[in-house]
Amino acid sequence: MEATPFLQLIIALGVIIVAAKLGGYASYSLGQPSVLGELLVGIIIGPSLLNLLHLPYFSDEHLVETVAHLGEIGVLLLMFIAGLELHLDELAKTGKVAVFAGILGVVVPLVLGTGLGLLFEFDIAPAVLVGLVLSATSVSISAQTLMELKVLRSRVGIGMMGSAVFDDILVILGLSLLFAVTHSGGNASIFGILWIALRMVLYLVGAWLVGAWLLPKLGAWVEKLPISMGLISFAFVIMLVYAWAAETLGGMAAITGAFLAGLLLARTRLKERIDTGIATISYAIFVPIFFVNVGLSANARLLTVDTAWFFILITILAIIGKVLGAGLGANLAGFSRLEALQLGVGMMSRGEVGLIVATVGIAEGLLFPEAFASIVGMVIVTTLITPPLLRVLFTRPLNKKPSEA
Repeated sequence: MEATPFLQLIIALGVIIVAAKLGGYASYSLGQPSVLGELLVGIIIGPSLLNLLHLPYFSDEHLVETVAHLGEIGVLLLMFIAGLELHLDELAKTGKVAVFAGILGVVVPLVLGTGLGLLFEFDIAPAVLVGLVLSATSVSISAQTLMELKVLRSRVGIGMMGSAVFDDILVILGLSLLFAVTHSGGNASIFGILWIALRMVLYLVGAWLVGAWLLPKLGAWVEKLPISMGLISFAFVIMLVYAWAAETLGGMAAITGAFLAGLLLARTRLKERIDTGIATISYAIFVPIFFVNVGLSANARLLTVDTAWFFILITILAIIGKVLGAGLGANLAGFSRLEALQLGVGMMSRGEVGLIVATVGIAEGLLFPEAFASIVGMVIVTTLITPPLLRVLFTRPLNKKPSEA
């Protein structure tokens, strides 16, 4: 008797979540971030090797799409949590190094990535998307390494965290602008660009006003209601509404709305309770599905001689772009060459942020599967090499305290 679509879905989700947790545990046990293990598990059970969701048992033609949609909720939750954890007042403490390294750490990889895309005869929008993928950074991996080395509170560590904030904001805004332009049907006229910008500004202003005035009151009211986990449900729904409005009303990427919702709720006294509850459902269910689904979406068998060159070059440029861009910015801001190199290497891992940008790109048809597979490979390589490189670089005496900066 053939299994119903529902039975196929629940067993597929069970396998995916268990595999993600086992992969994450194995990766952590080897001194690597858990996200790396979840990615590798996705590649193993994906079309590159086992092709799990296309085994004879899984006959539902909508199964792959359903899993992908659940993974996209994981993307929104990741960006929502990123907003919750961002404290704008911390920017002032990092000084000009955060500005210089953050901006140049985006501009240099953006130029290099866009140039690479054009070299491989991509259209301008996909080429810019490749640049945005290279501009992204994920310092959670580096922060974990610096904590183990007890140098996170050095001026390099603090500067790196501040630079990452600027990096995230610029990449998200860049992705939203690219998303808005492509959805305008390629209308590159001055009026088209102004209309796109106006929609974005109106959405951002409206979302900020609602978030600053209404959300704290609504949250406090919901908190008092005799509803089981009402506050967490409220935060989840706000995230969904902001994500929907960002794309539908503002012409921006949905992840921008999720990020903004987290940023606004982080300003309320309910932030800690929301963070704890949302993190539980995110990292227990939806985020593992997202990371494994990235591997399920990437097919290493598509890598030919031509695409292998793209993978090699995008990986090299991913390394050079951050070390040169963020490192140069740090050096211009007064860091020594060694400190600048340490900060640049710390910004090198793309992690979940690069994957989010690439996932949005392939969902919008801006990336073809071969390029996506190469990007996933680049993310894995940069994630693997960042911790050992940081350990080598921090064996030298340095690490001035923030007060000495």
